[in-house]
Amino acid sequence: MARILVLDDVLDAGVLIKKILQKKGHVVHVFHDEDEALRFTEKNPVDLAILDMNLRKMDGLDVLCEMQKALPHLPAIMLTGLPDAAMAKKAFALGAVAYCAKPLDKDKLEERVARALLAGEDLPEQ
Repeated sequence: MARILVLDDVLDAGVLIKKILQKKGHVVHVFHDEDEALRFTEKNPVDLAILDMNLRKMDGLDVLCEMQKALPHLPAIMLTGLPDAAMAKKAFALGAVAYCAKPLDKDKLEERVARALLAGEDLPEQ
């Protein structure tokens, strides 16, 4: 069981991801506001962040950078409705372990989350 943070500016998208991952036994915290998600990670460790690239105030890469101040080795899966090779490259450079296009496929999401959590096991404790 992992603690997973989901940040998407579309609340229904986050709720759908939560439902999928809860069935796998994970504890999922869904946010649709960047500031709330950042405040949460300042006080609560998470094992994985799933972040939308296009948010209201910041982009997902900026959020990841901010989260990594509190959780330096936080693995992340970046989501986007508009795939962009340059953004994907930047995401991986910042420590993202996957870059996924929307709409999400349930099986691919579960597989990428499993891989991301395995990758995170090799990292130092948060």
